[in-house]
Amino acid sequence: MKNNSTTSDFVNGLYVKDGRLINARPNGISGIEEASMYRQQMKKQYKIDCIADGIERAKMRMDGDKNIYEM
Repeated sequence: MKNNSTTSDFVNGLYVKDGRLINARPNGISGIEEASMYRQQMKKQYKIDCIADGIERAKMRMDGDKNIYEM
């Protein structure tokens, strides 16, 4: 039995492709909201980098201290 529907498959940004419902709607984030999100991500990444740098420096100091006491 074939479906002879006269209605459109495109409804509010959703459409059917190969029997699957595809979402073609634009995202609901405004430009200012998106910029704020990126700024928060940058701040978080900066903190992560600072902590990683501190850990790396501490390891270097520990390795350097071992060399001093070996003499």
